[in-house]
Amino acid sequence: MDIQHYKKRLLDLEKTLSARTERALAGGREQFLDSAHDTGDASVSDVAAADDFTEAELDSTILKQVQEALDRIAGGTFGKCLVDGGPIEVKRLEAVPWAPYCLKHQALIEAAAQPERGRSGNL
Repeated sequence: MDIQHYKKRLLDLEKTLSARTERALAGGREQFLDSAHDTGDASVSDVAAADDFTEAELDSTILKQVQEALDRIAGGTFGKCLVDGGPIEVKRLEAVPWAPYCLKHQALIEAAAQPERGRSGNL
């Protein structure tokens, strides 16, 4: 596995996500500061600010995962599943280079996070 290839991709992604997060946060703050005193304008401004903050939160979440992947590179554990230490599929790392789990364990984690359906009659 070409670790340097993944390191470069992750460092580039880290730079991009950091910049996008800062821009989105600045945009959200600007929406609040520049909002008009008219109630209609203020509500439009609130929605725009919420969108900016949501974008910043999503980028920040991925940024944290990218930084954790860079830490795994530094620690020599990149490309190994955090659950069992087995290899993470190359196709998965190409698609999601910050992936901490192999496909099998990612699927199990996602399945465990899903609310149970039908247990109490709720769908």
